Amino acid sequence: MTTSIALLGTGLMGLPMARQLLGAGHKLTVWNRDASKAAPLAGEGALVAASAADAVKGASHIITMLTDGTVVGHVLFETGVAGAISPGATVIDMSSIQPSQARAHAERLSGLGIFHLDAPVSGGTGGAEAGTLAIMAGGDQQVFDNASGLLSAMGRAVRVGPSGAGQLAKLANQAIVGIAIGAISEATLLVSEGGGDLEAFRSALAGGFADSTILQVHGQRMQENDFAPRGRVSVQIKDLDNVLLEAGHLGIRLPMVEAVRDRFVRLMTELDGGNLDHSALFVELLDLNGRSPAPRV
Repeated sequence: MTTSIALLGTGLMGLPMARQLLGAGHKLTVWNRDASKAAPLAGEGALVAASAADAVKGASHIITMLTDGTVVGHVLFETGVAGAISPGATVIDMSSIQPSQARAHAERLSGLGIFHLDAPVSGGTGGAEAGTLAIMAGGDQQVFDNASGLLSAMGRAVRVGPSGAGQLAKLANQAIVGIAIGAISEATLLVSEGGGDLEAFRSALAGGFADSTILQVHGQRMQENDFAPRGRVSVQIKDLDNVLLEAGHLGIRLPMVEAVRDRFVRLMTELDGGNLDHSALFVELLDLNGRSPAPRV
């Protein structure tokens, strides 16, 4: 069923997500702070709004795909967006933010008669382009059910629990991703230094307990010295900082997250790698071992 949607934020992830919504036949209005990033969608069937507040007028569902919780809060509550949303509409925040921020946003919007889901995603730009994102949702079951049709255009959505639960699941996801990238970088260096064939190594592990998308995709990037940004180091650090902040609220320690977070920070601050793909943690490992990345083939 066609739905009238506003999508705020058409960056690396938001742009391909918008294309999936258009491909599913939805009526779509888009907005981005840098208008040039939204402009290509005008030729693909979307309306490009001059402001975020203009974009949401008349929309039944408003999707936000923005940098962090502070930006989401600013756009929703300080640019006229919340006041322009029709009562009974649903805001679906697909950004990665703190669970406490998601709960606060839901409460404020509820006071205006607006429903809310926190629905962050995993799968990177490849998943966004293919419409195969993993979508982790928090919020009321009925609100989730009503949004399931449009969410299915972008990937597989699962309701994890009440408001904030989607963001909590995303933090757990990012903890696994960061730690796994660290483990795979060390395994890649070990095999490479021992004279093994890295492509054959990944093939040998395929289907076993150590296999994963991260091993196959990020391991190949490490082998090929291909660190063009898909998931940026700076964003990975933001997510790991949020993991540790939430852990602090819960009164627990996550030592592996702490260790890998410090390595990503070193990659950004000492090796100027903040805008590289997070698989570039391999570069930081090479530097620790006095080695340089191999030339690209």
